[in-house]
Amino acid sequence: MRIRDWLKVGIKVKRWLAFGVFGVLLIAFGFTELVTHRIYNLYYQVFYVFLNITGVFVLYISVTETMKSIIALFNRGYLKVSLDSRKIESLIYEKRLLVKGPKIVVIGGGTGLSTMLRGLKYYTSNITAIVTVGDDGGGSGDLREDLGMLPPGDIRNCILALADTEPIMEDLLQYRFSDGRLKNQSFGNLFLAAMAGISDNFEEAVQKMSSVLAVTGKVIPVTLDNMQLIAKFENGNIVKGESQIPEEAIKQNSRIEELRINPENATALKEAIDALKEADAIVMGPGSLYTSITSNLLVKDIAKGIRKSDAIKIYISNIMTQPGETTEFKASDHLKVLLKYGGKDIVDYVIANTGEITDELKEKYAQDGAELVKLDKEVINSLGIKIVGENLVKIKNGLVKHDSAKLAEVLVDTIMEKKLLYDKKKIIEYMYLSQRIKERVREEKGKEIE
Repeated sequence: MRIRDWLKVGIKVKRWLAFGVFGVLLIAFGFTELVTHRIYNLYYQVFYVFLNITGVFVLYISVTETMKSIIALFNRGYLKVSLDSRKIESLIYEKRLLVKGPKIVVIGGGTGLSTMLRGLKYYTSNITAIVTVGDDGGGSGDLREDLGMLPPGDIRNCILALADTEPIMEDLLQYRFSDGRLKNQSFGNLFLAAMAGISDNFEEAVQKMSSVLAVTGKVIPVTLDNMQLIAKFENGNIVKGESQIPEEAIKQNSRIEELRINPENATALKEAIDALKEADAIVMGPGSLYTSITSNLLVKDIAKGIRKSDAIKIYISNIMTQPGETTEFKASDHLKVLLKYGGKDIVDYVIANTGEITDELKEKYAQDGAELVKLDKEVINSLGIKIVGENLVKIKNGLVKHDSAKLAEVLVDTIMEKKLLYDKKKIIEYMYLSQRIKERVREEKGKEIE
């Protein structure tokens, strides 16, 4: 920045520097009076001691706020850091000045969660994915019934999203057999099932598979109990099983009134509770509101752990409504469900899409009973939840998805601005993440040009 740029209104540096000068003057004046002993009255001496203390406090506030303002200028790109990112990373590793990235816990399941994890792993290795185990459909359901194991599908997707593997390995683990008795079964599911066979429990199997695939962070099931989802519809009917709930909701043309799990006292893993306690940020979604996200909140101590955590709590709203689960739901309706099952302090911020899609895509989704999730800001504000709105739409193969790179950028930026900026111990981490975001933006722009 040039000198004249520092003189512009809104930089938020000059005011704090002036405040600091005022503090120095208070200290100088009070100290001078005390040293020269010009005032011998005890009350005056107490006054000038108080003046010194006030000056020190004013100076402290000035320095702290000036640093925050300068760091914010770095983040917005007004000030540039000449260090290469590799040098910064080398400094972090060699001097052990920083645990790379904030501690982020993500809760959910399905393809939405794995999509977000693919983008998030570029900013931090301290990721813990707490994944639902209520799936009873497809290949996961078959293995659950045949082997009595927990469903591996959502776990597999999250492991692959965080894995540092060659494309051929990912293709192999995602491969689905097309013929024979293994038809529609995923090789990755079979791999995890085999790992469970040589392990003491499913948690250990997940850890071993994560180790083999060099996973960034941790993936853990929300519980080791054989959990089943039970939904009561507004028409009074009760349906059991994750795969059946949305289908029956569509057939019966009735919304979900209440969600339960069996067993009701299903216990969360200690590792999951510890991760929530230590987290800088807890992220719920994206994913199916009831079957992927709310189901986790019903597991014992998960919702309580989220509420008690000092982390910033963020919900990532879906871009489209989901027929059967969230038909005609606005963003506020999603949040009301989370508040109902998780409690008042379960969400601080909602990251919601503000982008649009073509009329052709709207018509295509409307045929299946889906539409864009409307962002009703006034209702959300009345719930005491803050909004972060961005265009997060990415069209792939004619389907509307979250842009994983953009979503991760917005998520990390929100964590930086709302959490790390106010933690003095995280200043270097803040600077590092700021640089990473800029690099990712440049990379994405480079890809667009190509």
